[in-house]
Amino acid sequence: MNDETRPQPAPGECGERNPVGWFEIYVQDMDRAKAFYGAVFGFTFTRLESPIELWAFPMQPNGGGATGALAKIDGGGPSGNNVIIYFSCHDCAVEADKAAAAGGQIHKRRFSIGQYGYIALITDSEGNMIGLHSMK
Repeated sequence: MNDETRPQPAPGECGERNPVGWFEIYVQDMDRAKAFYGAVFGFTFTRLESPIELWAFPMQPNGGGATGALAKIDGGGPSGNNVIIYFSCHDCAVEADKAAAAGGQIHKRRFSIGQYGYIALITDSEGNMIGLHSMK
């Protein structure tokens, strides 16, 4: 790949980070889901302190790529398409309002996830739910 065909950094507010910072896979039965992912990939999970039930996939603080968790949350059960990709934001409430103004919908307004910051859930213009994450 030469410099002309290599992907170039896109302008935006992510700075040195990639835009996707977290994912969640929504589950109904946490024990069953942990057993499944453990059996398939050999993962062990770590319980995160949060108002929602989150069990994190292995995290490498200095590694590349995004990590995430199995999540059990009211109103967010699996439907066949409930893998949530979270975009890192400065203030997820601001981006949620921008999404609504651009033809999306706010599914769940900004709320605290404890020491891990805040999230909001939105539906994009095509009906896909995505998450927004910020520390404020």
